Amino acid sequence: MTHSPRRLDARPFDPRSLRLYLVTDPGLCASMGIEATVEAAVRGGVSLVQLRDKTASDDELVQLARRLKPALAEHGVALVINDRVQVALKAQVDGVHLGQDDGDVGEARRLLGEAAIIGLSVQHPDQLSRLDVQALDYLGLGPVFATPTKSDHATPLGFDGLASLVAASPLPSVAIGGLKREHASAVRQSGADGMAVVSAICGQADPACAARDLLTAWEG
Repeated sequence: MTHSPRRLDARPFDPRSLRLYLVTDPGLCASMGIEATVEAAVRGGVSLVQLRDKTASDDELVQLARRLKPALAEHGVALVINDRVQVALKAQVDGVHLGQDDGDVGEARRLLGEAAIIGLSVQHPDQLSRLDVQALDYLGLGPVFATPTKSDHATPLGFDGLASLVAASPLPSVAIGGLKREHASAVRQSGADGMAVVSAICGQADPACAARDLLTAWEG
């Protein structure tokens, strides 16, 4: 996918880091725990991790993020926090992923600095026209399919809707929403730079093996 040129002083962001993007789920990870699940998934080839837990306190997330950072850094994998800019700031992680109602991306950029990774969820084409492109690094497009891991999700896009959003996106994009190994080829054909998964890794008996299978399918 070719994206619009960025300004010359834009932050470096490699879209290849989106190719296999893990979003954590505390319920699905309960048997192994989030730390063990993430560490195994990264060994298997996950290229970016979003720490998402809607029920944890800010302090709990800060402590968890700080414990996760060394294992991810060892593999050169970035860690971003879902929604909570102050948690990302306190934990000194790589960035944040925001929903449409989770605050101003420009303010997030001001607080986190130019080196931070900032992503934004997009569900509808009209949301693309309101983007603060200079404050963002990537977009999360979806849901492609309905998913039980996010009860308040928007109407599923399907692959045709995903391809339309990708074509209109001025930024690198990762597809999300009910995606599994068998969907990797269709996601690539849509033009997205990667696929984000939750249950396809979280809750699996062997997260490292699940990640390897997903990455093989993506690269195949």
